[in-house]
Amino acid sequence: MYRPFDFIQVIVFALAEWRISVLLARAARRRFTGRALKAARTAIAAFNVLLAIGFVFTSSEVVSVAPVPPRLAMILGAFTLGYLIAATVVLALYTVIAALRRQFGADLDPSRRRALNALSGGLLATPVAALGYGAFVERLDFRLREVDLPFHGLSPDLDGLRLLQLSDIHLSPFLSEGDLARVIDASNELRPHLTLITGDLITSRGDPLGACIRQLARLRSDAGSFGCLGNHERYARVEDLATAEAARAGIRFLRHQAQALRFGSATLNLAGVDFYSLFHKDRYLRGAEKLVAPGAFNLLLSHNPDVFPVAARQGYHLLLAGHTHGGQVTVEILDQQLNPARFFTPYVYGAYRIGQAAAYVTRGIGTIGIPARVGAPPEISLLRLRKVK
Repeated sequence: MYRPFDFIQVIVFALAEWRISVLLARAARRRFTGRALKAARTAIAAFNVLLAIGFVFTSSEVVSVAPVPPRLAMILGAFTLGYLIAATVVLALYTVIAALRRQFGADLDPSRRRALNALSGGLLATPVAALGYGAFVERLDFRLREVDLPFHGLSPDLDGLRLLQLSDIHLSPFLSEGDLARVIDASNELRPHLTLITGDLITSRGDPLGACIRQLARLRSDAGSFGCLGNHERYARVEDLATAEAARAGIRFLRHQAQALRFGSATLNLAGVDFYSLFHKDRYLRGAEKLVAPGAFNLLLSHNPDVFPVAARQGYHLLLAGHTHGGQVTVEILDQQLNPARFFTPYVYGAYRIGQAAAYVTRGIGTIGIPARVGAPPEISLLRLRKVK
């Protein structure tokens, strides 16, 4: 199903690629004639056809139902999206630089012109270098984020409770089981009281769900491991399979269910819901108010963080979510973080509060679309409940 952001993305990429094709065609006319020119034009057209096919596979929903090997579809989609992002940014920079050259180039002496050329080349290479760094370095730079979450009226027996949150693992061609094993080993060193997994174990049909659950089963915490499912389990049509396989491994996924956990004399009521689409806000947490337990600390697991205002109204004290990847590619300009997730929700990354209720949105572990993270490194979250004195 296509959505407003999808249409904007298609239009921007199509206009950018059309302009690039025009520039390439002009360059071909200056350099080639006859058969060579015809071959160059054919190559440009064929490349654009491949881009159009590859763009279809940038959607995980399409990859999960496409009649081609999912791994091949994901790689083709990732290459296409990476190229389109880099090419669009390079084209924008090229356009600005070309305008500056026309405005000031004639007035510059040769030494300044050479400096401008060098600066222009560096700027044009920046988007490609950033994506390369994001793919080969930052994508696997797993970081620990420790956060204290204060609450008025918190039971003394819950004060200092350590919650490990892992989310958006996306075990796929772009995250190996060995990489996930490193995350699990680092998580076990934190000695959490409770482990919580907030969806997207895999990306699409054919990804190694069993291997993901096998690694998650190695997690150790006092009260065990619980979780909720994400949109990619739905796309891959493995919600029931993931729930059953995880249960056999000792992990309980809460699907519109609640589990009471005792810590001393205090009760933590842990509830979980399946994925709610960002485009059906009228259905957010329908019926989830019935899972709230009076007198307990109510913690809700929801893959989609945009449900936070509804959760707060229903009486949940804390929401844990993922889904956004912290934007995955985030650029900070004038103290404002710009990333794709902001088109969908104000709850992109970190801690949020509405009245006495709190939410934490983690950046998660894996990637979707392009196998790169820029300005949003993967995260192991350790959250501590704190009683406000």
